[in-house]
Amino acid sequence: MVDKINQKFQKGSIMINLTEFHSYVADNQSNICQITAIHNGKTIIHDTWNGYKSDDTVHTMSVTKSIVSLLVGIAVEQGLIGSIDDYVLDYFPDYKIKRGEKTIQKVTLKNLLTMTAPYKYRSEPWSKICVQDDWSIAALDFLGGRRGMTGEFQYSTLGIHILTGIIATVSKMTTVDYANQYLFELLTIAPRKIYVAPDADAHKAFTIEKTPKGNIWFSDNKGVGAAGYGLCLSAEEMSKIGLLCLQKGVFNNKRIVSEKWIEESTKVRLCCDGNFRDMKYGYLWWIIDENVGSYAAIGNSGNVIYINPKKDLVVAVSGYFKPTVFDRIDFIKKEIEAKIEE
Repeated sequence: MVDKINQKFQKGSIMINLTEFHSYVADNQSNICQITAIHNGKTIIHDTWNGYKSDDTVHTMSVTKSIVSLLVGIAVEQGLIGSIDDYVLDYFPDYKIKRGEKTIQKVTLKNLLTMTAPYKYRSEPWSKICVQDDWSIAALDFLGGRRGMTGEFQYSTLGIHILTGIIATVSKMTTVDYANQYLFELLTIAPRKIYVAPDADAHKAFTIEKTPKGNIWFSDNKGVGAAGYGLCLSAEEMSKIGLLCLQKGVFNNKRIVSEKWIEESTKVRLCCDGNFRDMKYGYLWWIIDENVGSYAAIGNSGNVIYINPKKDLVVAVSGYFKPTVFDRIDFIKKEIEAKIEE
């Protein structure tokens, strides 16, 4: 993108010196690989760093969760899922409830979507779930518990794998194939392929390696894409998802997700604690500013899809693995959003 950053970029009320911007990112946001920003339907930033090309993909980490929210909305619209108020166990009629368990029966899909489902652990049991063939059933074994339905926010990456398991069950497709047909293809995003790690070392390498990933979605041995992480996308591809949301479920004049689902999933459902910077949460989306309606998909390493309807703005940022990057939304608001006048 060098030829595009050698001059000041000005479109209407936007003024960004792209040469300075490129240098600022390189100096201050060291793990960023790509940024695509769209304002009023026009791409205002499309740049790369760290040797990445514009079509390379990164592991978007928990950005995956928000894409799964869209897939749940599509499945609801198709009638494959009756309601998000359905009990989780309605979709697993053969599941054998553990003796003495009295909570799992009350957990709904909405609890999974809002991170209010209760689990029988304090830290996520990666070594116990990720070695199983069927992560959905393994996750069910940890759902519920003696504390009952508290309504508390309990952020989960492994537990919500139950959602992609449900999508696979009701659609009779792998989650990846379902996403390809009903979301990615319609967004002109190349199809993702299932990637199953052969062992724990490969699983770890997938998570922490800094090189491009390819068009894959990390999955369990059943071919069910991980719901909480594992989807690999470029910033340009993420920007298409952001544009779909900004346009209330429409892309290229075609309805993909219902407007109602976009509105419902980006409403504030609960407030989180200081561990999550006191942010608010919807259905697997972070609500950034309720007053202006801005929200985001946020993943570890600072991967972000940021949507601000009031400013007609989408910003997608991809980054290679770097834990505990907490300032990416601040960066977007200060270095991009603030440069756009009302």
